[in-house]
Amino acid sequence: MPYKDLSTVHELATNLFQWPKSKEEWDQYKLSDEQVAFFNENGYLAGIKMLDEKQIETIQNEIAALADPKHPGHHLFYEFHSNESTDPFTVLFHALGAWRITPGLHDVLWNPRFLVAASQLLGNAPVRFWHDQLFCKPPKKGGVVAWHQDYSYWTRTKPVAHLTCWCGLDDSTVANGCLQYVPGSQRWGLLDKPDLAGNMMGIMDYLTEEQKLEFKPIPVETKAGEAIFHHSLTLHGSGENTSANPRRAFVINVFADGVKSDSNDELLQGVPPVHKGEKMQGQFFPFLYEGVK
Repeated sequence: MPYKDLSTVHELATNLFQWPKSKEEWDQYKLSDEQVAFFNENGYLAGIKMLDEKQIETIQNEIAALADPKHPGHHLFYEFHSNESTDPFTVLFHALGAWRITPGLHDVLWNPRFLVAASQLLGNAPVRFWHDQLFCKPPKKGGVVAWHQDYSYWTRTKPVAHLTCWCGLDDSTVANGCLQYVPGSQRWGLLDKPDLAGNMMGIMDYLTEEQKLEFKPIPVETKAGEAIFHHSLTLHGSGENTSANPRRAFVINVFADGVKSDSNDELLQGVPPVHKGEKMQGQFFPFLYEGVK
């Protein structure tokens, strides 16, 4: 039998999360005004509880199964890199498209905790899905993710109204390669993009002297099940995993409903093109949430 492509299911497929039934149930997930203000000032917001222990375990198990290139749903990935690191002594597992393959990684898109926060941080806008990612750094040899801005890889969509949610499945520490941010860098404009899994500091070739002086990274440690949201122009990266513990995470990339394609080419591998100037929508870019009222 052909493997079911979950990109055709635009709602919760399991009972891993509960869809709120009232405004009061939605409101319990709202960020505070102080949290939104911190995001707007610094370009990121950390420590947002996203998953409970059962949800963490379910998704950890799904990622373990998906790491096998012989998984029956493997052909549904947009990209799959068992090791994207350019350093032969380190490993960075990176894949796009898991939402199409396993139910837990599909349903995280409709997690109410995620949707309410995402809408608020997009200016209370309706939320539409762009694509997901998996990032796994194994113990002792986990590779870096170089300093970059997410939107530098997404210029095939316009305008800039994008948001990233990184959610850890392990405690994330400096030792195992937690995310680091340059506060305020979302106001630096669009920079050239480096090799994502190459030289950690490659971005320095693209910074002005003033930006180099303002390049003051902040490491952001999190507990398993916590998320960090960041603006699509905020500079971020993560170092090697030198610890004895894994560092596994999934990423949900979204944008405000109304963003359009700026290319006539494939936007994601294997996905039919959305013609330049047309609204991003359809099977592979589902509408997730109307927005905070």
